[in-house]
Amino acid sequence: MIHDRTDPEGAIAAAAKRCSNWGRWGAGDVLGTLNFLDEAKRREGAALVRQGKSFSLAQRFEADGPQKGWRRRTNPVHTMLDTGLDAERGQGFPHGLGGADDVVFMPLQASTQWDGLGHIFDHGTAYNGRRAGDVVTSEGDQVTGIETTAGRIAGRGVLLDVGRAIGDDGELPDGFAITVEHLEATIAAQGETARVGRGDLLLVRTGRLTRARREGWGDYAGGDAPGLSFTTADWLHGTEIAGIATDTWGFEVRPNEFDVAFQPLHQVCIPHIGLFLGEMWDLDALAADCAADGVYEFFLAADPIPVTGAVGAPVAPVAVK
Repeated sequence: MIHDRTDPEGAIAAAAKRCSNWGRWGAGDVLGTLNFLDEAKRREGAALVRQGKSFSLAQRFEADGPQKGWRRRTNPVHTMLDTGLDAERGQGFPHGLGGADDVVFMPLQASTQWDGLGHIFDHGTAYNGRRAGDVVTSEGDQVTGIETTAGRIAGRGVLLDVGRAIGDDGELPDGFAITVEHLEATIAAQGETARVGRGDLLLVRTGRLTRARREGWGDYAGGDAPGLSFTTADWLHGTEIAGIATDTWGFEVRPNEFDVAFQPLHQVCIPHIGLFLGEMWDLDALAADCAADGVYEFFLAADPIPVTGAVGAPVAPVAVK
């Protein structure tokens, strides 16, 4: 529970002090909580593949959703450079060879994505105590660019289907703040395979994407939504998870829990905990399967596209049970 809704500044500062990982892995560290995801954790995740069933956790990257221009974020623009018609009319290749080529322009956070450690700052300070201006310049993130995660985000995934465990008909309403008590109640309801600990990649389903599919995109990408309560900061730090992803655009509850605030949990999680946040993941098919067989752990491979210097990047995660 937020004790003083009028003081986000004080609450953020206190949580940042309690939950800081600055210096934990040395002054030069650029990986944050991915340091928890080691080779042993990847072996643990790989051992969970028993049936060979795979689930794509990515939304489509297409022109008709979900973005509507908030923060100048647009939907992907896909354009053909060469088409089948060009091939029919001749493209100058020998022996009848023809081909098609295309290009995509889009914000790197247009759909399913990871937030990198250069995405959010606290009073001009980036992860591990660096000056924000020294980290992210006009040429991109010069220190903690998303490319530093290449080949690392694969291991044991665990789904907490809070929408199904706590909500009505599998969904939480906008503005619903998921507390530690809700997370622990979901773990208890789902059983041993839902335990959450060091090095895990945690997925939290709220059901918000399910509703967007039913009712239309609306304010899905930038409006009110269920999400993690600010009060979960200590739990997120203490569990030593490697990353967390949700089926919402902003990970934390919207509206935020203070009278005047914007994404205060981001301000603790990214620059202080060094935690990787995933947003707009599609967890519905995986959640249905987990509910059917009672197994909520799986191998998860979720590397972002390694765009050099990017502060966030698209990802096409795959869960395998």
